[in-house]
Amino acid sequence: MQELYQKKLLRLAANATGEGRMPDPDAEGTLDNPTCGDRITIQIKMDGDKITALNHENRSCMLCQASASVLGEHAVGKRLPDILSVREEIEKMLLQSDVSPALAWDNLKTFAPVAGHPSRHTCVLLPFDALISVMSKVKVDS
Repeated sequence: MQELYQKKLLRLAANATGEGRMPDPDAEGTLDNPTCGDRITIQIKMDGDKITALNHENRSCMLCQASASVLGEHAVGKRLPDILSVREEIEKMLLQSDVSPALAWDNLKTFAPVAGHPSRHTCVLLPFDALISVMSKVKVDS
């Protein structure tokens, strides 16, 4: 377990980029991980189909907090297909522990040690899943 709590992961969690509530979000949603008790709420503002602001609130482990911080750093300006693609990349990395693929967001490589701990994959993916769920609910004007 000690390998999960590396300085880079702890730093990501401590940065907490995007942490907090936003006034008047366009959409928000909460997702729970019943296995470990993690809970994350994602709030977004959108311009058409593009994220213009993202905030998150966590009652979760360090891995989920670090993952949410990465979203807070990179998700603004992205569309749902972008987020789906990055989520797929990180899941592949977690499932193929011996592979360190080129990732769209370089700091996602920080989660490589989690690959050897399948029970913790959901902790890393939960913020992505919450964001995807929230974005899927937003009605985009054509």
